This record gives sequence, C-alpha cells and structure tokens, in this order.
Amino acid sequence: MSNAYIKRSRISDRCFRQFLKLFCLDLTATQIAEITRLNRNTVNRLVSLIRRRMARLSEEQARMAGIIELDESYFGPHRIRGKRGRGASGKTIVFGLHKRGGCVFTQVVPNCSRAALQRVIRGKVALESVIHTDGWPAYDGLVDLGYEKHYRVHHGANEFARGKNHINGIESFWSYAKHRLKKFHGWRKEAFYLHLKECEFRFNHRKKDMYQVLLKEFRKSPLI
Repeated sequence: MSNAYIKRSRISDRCFRQFLKLFCLDLTATQIAEITRLNRNTVNRLVSLIRRRMARLSEEQARMAGIIELDESYFGPHRIRGKRGRGASGKTIVFGLHKRGGCVFTQVVPNCSRAALQRVIRGKVALESVIHTDGWPAYDGLVDLGYEKHYRVHHGANEFARGKNHINGIESFWSYAKHRLKKFHGWRKEAFYLHLKECEFRFNHRKKDMYQVLLKEFRKSPLI
C-alpha cells in the first residue's frame, strides 16, 4: 500500500494521519492502538520512528544566540540510597540550554564537570550570547572562553532571581519534562534519550500545531 508519509508501509495515509493526531495529543501507545485498531507492535514501531525523527531534528538545531540559561538536572528513580543532588548515583544527568522566548536543547552528559559542560556550551552557544547560570563551579571560566556576559544566581544562598538574572526558563522545562515522563512509570535506560528528545521537541513546538509541523516534515522526508 502506498503511503506518502512512511516508506514501505502497510497502512493508509488516512490511518497514519489519524495515528499522528493521537500521538500529537500525547496519548499512550495503548490508547492509540485501541482507537485506531492498529496492532500494538505497529503502533510501537511508528512511535519509535517518530521519536527518532524528533531527536534528529532536535540535534540539528542551529547554535543558540541571545539570552541563554544553562542548568543540569537528574532523571531517574526518586529514592536512591547514597548521595543526592549533583552527586546522585543511579541517575541520568541531563544538561539543558534554554534561549529565553525560544527553544530548549538538551544533552545527556557523563558528569557535571567543567570539561563536560563547557564542551556542550562551546558547541551550541554563540560567543555574543548573554549567559545565565547558577553558582555551580563548572561554570567558572566562561568569560575566559569568550563569553563576556555571564551572570549568576546563587541557589545555595537562597537566591533564585535578581532582576533579570535567573534560570527560571530552563527550570520550567525540567518541571515539564519530569511531569510528562511520570506517565511512563519508568523506562529502559537505552530509551531515555528518545523520551527526553520527545519532551524537548514538544516543548519547543508548544505554541505551534505540532500535527501540522510533523505532517509537513514527513511529506518532505518520509519515515523509514
């Protein structure tokens, strides 16, 4: 059966459009299968293909410029014995960049060291940007890298905003992503990246019709 949105597909264009609308409404795979009457394995495969495309599009984002907020967050089980915070064991560490009034970019990092975070910053943030962070020492030295405008708030001293100096935007994304991921009741570690990038894509297109955005993308470059 010919399908304009998926190569080598056995489902019709109409069925795929129905599926995509339900996916964009953020229904679960079980709910989508019940409504569309598609086989659950087919639904899982389509969801995975779409998440992979979302991840690819997110990774292709241009370098950010403007007012940029930086922060790290930890994803995983709520109760883990041992350290908490930036040293928490068993958690997946995600570094996030948020352009105020614009997009978020996330990347899983091995740790919160200066080298790990600055590697991402150099690759994704234009030098002329105004950078806002908290007081974590890994952000020391950004001025030496050429980022001349770097402002901090010191959460450890209960300082969360000082005029325009804050990281409320990226913290808002962390809250959104963690709330949304709760519905999965956990995930395989190898699948976390795709779930994260789906959250990123949804957040970045929250003011648009995501169904039309994806439909246009798949017309231009069908899923495989």
